[in-house]
Amino acid sequence: MKILVFLQGTLIMHKSAVGKTREEIIEQVKAQGESVRDFSSYVPIRNAVEKLNKWAKQGAEIFYLSALTEDKKVRGDEIVGEEGLKVDQEILDKYSFPKGKIYHRRKDESYAQIAEKIVPDILIEDDCESIGGAKEMTITFIKPGVKRRIKSIAIKEFGGIDHLPSDLSELLNYGN
Repeated sequence: MKILVFLQGTLIMHKSAVGKTREEIIEQVKAQGESVRDFSSYVPIRNAVEKLNKWAKQGAEIFYLSALTEDKKVRGDEIVGEEGLKVDQEILDKYSFPKGKIYHRRKDESYAQIAEKIVPDILIEDDCESIGGAKEMTITFIKPGVKRRIKSIAIKEFGGIDHLPSDLSELLNYGN
């Protein structure tokens, strides 16, 4: 089973978000507050690492989808650049996330195009509240034929994945 899960806002967040409510965190992002652009200091959202490791131990292959890209601006006026893309792997390693390939958009590539290449069994992403809501979500742009093959799970941005089932078969049926 392949699980594609978004990093920023779904699994990890800026360090100044720790101890804040979800609403306060969203305001920090909208205001480009302290540490929002300090990608190397990002931390896991609650027990994301433990949840992903449970799925991996059951045989799930984890793929990560990152907002960072060398070709587009990200949540502000900076372009991360090729060297900066390594920061995602450093965060995953630092906090012992399960091994998995990280996908970054290339020039003129969308999140949906990446998902269409992978065709995961499950796509987990946040609701993109801080950047415009559902109209910004990956699943919105996936071709209908491919979309039918993917179980889409949308969570509240910065709400974490702790509430999702630990059992993979239950995860596949989540929300049905």
